[in-house]
Amino acid sequence: MNRAPQGLPFLKGHGTENDFVIVPDPDGRLDLSAAAVARLCDRRAGIGGDGLLRVVRSAAHPEAAALADQAEWFMDYRNSDGSIAEMCGNGVRVFARYLERAGLAGAGDLAIATRAGVRRVHLAKPGPDGTPGDITVDMGSAVLPEGEVTVTVGEHSWPARNVNMGNPHAVAFVADLADAGNLYDAPQVRPAAAYPSGVNVEFVVDRGPRHVALRVHERGSGETRSCGTGACAVMVAAARRDGVDPAATGSPVRYTVDVPGGRLVIAEHPDGAVEMTGPAVIVAEGVIDPRWLAAAN
Repeated sequence: MNRAPQGLPFLKGHGTENDFVIVPDPDGRLDLSAAAVARLCDRRAGIGGDGLLRVVRSAAHPEAAALADQAEWFMDYRNSDGSIAEMCGNGVRVFARYLERAGLAGAGDLAIATRAGVRRVHLAKPGPDGTPGDITVDMGSAVLPEGEVTVTVGEHSWPARNVNMGNPHAVAFVADLADAGNLYDAPQVRPAAAYPSGVNVEFVVDRGPRHVALRVHERGSGETRSCGTGACAVMVAAARRDGVDPAATGSPVRYTVDVPGGRLVIAEHPDGAVEMTGPAVIVAEGVIDPRWLAAAN
């Protein structure tokens, strides 16, 4: 009797509707090509997602081995087109939720290695009804490169703030989120030299005191329902626009940031640390047909 080849386990999760294919690969044995990742993230021909999270022990991945003494697990994040990205804030929360679900982590503090460095995570305890608690991620400090940046959509242009949260962002404050257009294509950002590896672009409006809303075009993915690093970049840009700098005042500041897929709370502390708090949900798990994956790879 011929046995069918064993399939590849996967899960599907999202953080404020920024969704991901999760592939457990603790020993780092998988070699997923960019084409295979793009196929897995395809919403019609694959599983569908804004990106892919490969779960690998840091010691088993050449890019994370040096961090193994600080974080057992490495988040190998890929954009939906298969390209590699340094960080994904919503992805870190979903990654942590997977570790919790798999019994590899529990409520409390956890360290996760990423290409942008180690991120400290806190998983809140479940509620009385068993509802998963929110997850808080120490996103590191924002870097604000000097120089003017301009974002253009169609005939409209806006000045933008250059913010780096381990990955690059251009934050533009606009009168109406509809001004961003359909965001199927990447907005034009000048000067190109400011972002040699591409950029995530956020369009932001005010909703109230220390309360903003955004739309985002993520490089390699297009418009997404949420972007964690983007929400952090927006919060820092909004605080500076509002004349608030915790390093100068000695007091933390918090902003509520609405994204199309939900709500995040972003805090910046006097030492520069930016924290993001929000939900993360695992919605499904299954097995990928190995023959389909081999053809895609």
